[in-house]
Amino acid sequence: MGRATNRLSASTAKAAPAGKHADGGGLWLVKRADGGAQWVLRVTPHGRRREMGLGAYPDVSLKEARESANQWRALVRQGLDPIKERERQRREAARNIHKLADIALDAFESRKAELKGDGKAGRWFSPLELHILPKLGQVPVADIDQKDIRDTLAPIWHSKAATAEKAMSRLSIVLRHAAALGLDVDLQATDKAKALLGKQRHTVTNVPSLAWQDVPEFYQSLGGSITELALRLLILTGARSGPLRNIHVDQIDGDIWTIPAEDMKGRKGATKEFRVPLSTEAQRVIAEARKFARDGYLFPGNKRGVISDMTMTVFMDRRGMKERPHGFRTSLRVWLAEATNAPHDVAEMCISHIVGSKTVKAYKRTDFLEQRRALIERWGFHCVEQINNVVSLLHV
Repeated sequence: MGRATNRLSASTAKAAPAGKHADGGGLWLVKRADGGAQWVLRVTPHGRRREMGLGAYPDVSLKEARESANQWRALVRQGLDPIKERERQRREAARNIHKLADIALDAFESRKAELKGDGKAGRWFSPLELHILPKLGQVPVADIDQKDIRDTLAPIWHSKAATAEKAMSRLSIVLRHAAALGLDVDLQATDKAKALLGKQRHTVTNVPSLAWQDVPEFYQSLGGSITELALRLLILTGARSGPLRNIHVDQIDGDIWTIPAEDMKGRKGATKEFRVPLSTEAQRVIAEARKFARDGYLFPGNKRGVISDMTMTVFMDRRGMKERPHGFRTSLRVWLAEATNAPHDVAEMCISHIVGSKTVKAYKRTDFLEQRRALIERWGFHCVEQINNVVSLLHV
């Protein structure tokens, strides 16, 4: 480029007064009255005049400003808008600093409010933490494709199908979160990965449960420790272990235990609590458990909080049982089906299952409390009846 275009020198640039000083080829040094200065390049891509800043002077030297101007002029000759191209390059550079691990944590933080206990148990995040982030955590989220996901989950796709499915689901949420942040991600990557992985080969196994005919013998073998009282109440109410372990004395009013809406599994965003009728035997168990209550919790842990989710399982393990606490919900449900003529919806409500479509639930606004109360009272009687004098209750 000729001398006519390089009009400024290092000394003239330094000594130039306030105003606009041309170096040629569209490069200008703009000095302000306050002493500040900036390099500006004027170009005309697509017939439209554009001005782009090339940095402050003297932080950007004359030589550096000319080199930068030459690069951007070259793009104009290719028919590109240099300002838009610079923005594109900045976005490209930005995506490289948004690692999957960081986006996953940000997604978790944004969802905590809708998770039980603000996600403190870590169950929402654990599939990512255990099966995705060890391999992909340091990868820029915009670079992750279906092949990366396939290779990451392939080892557990069939052997731990449910876990792999949860990890895939969480990753899909994280990618949508990244897209909402304005990052360039492939929202179809998880679906494509599923296509590559193929249909899962696994057999769904139910939680081992005790036959309802054998429940009385087990129930009557239980003593009066906190763990055993918790198991007794679990059996009598058909409740899930989470709400039961966290049962608070304030939730009990006579023969009704009211579980807060946020503790109800499967009721995402629920605003309605759930009432559990307490049989005579259940009330007796609660009365016995009250002497152990601490900080208002009926089943406190050894040091703080409440008993852990493994306490009752370990107790049954030590007895050599393969059955699990959650299985007593099945025991109750099968008893309802085989030993009573309880309507399907009532029986399902006894174990707090949601029944009916959204439309049906909108019109059928009942929890069948009175019908459930009669059934649960009979179930309680079944649990405490003499083993050798079993009374078959074929009808409610």
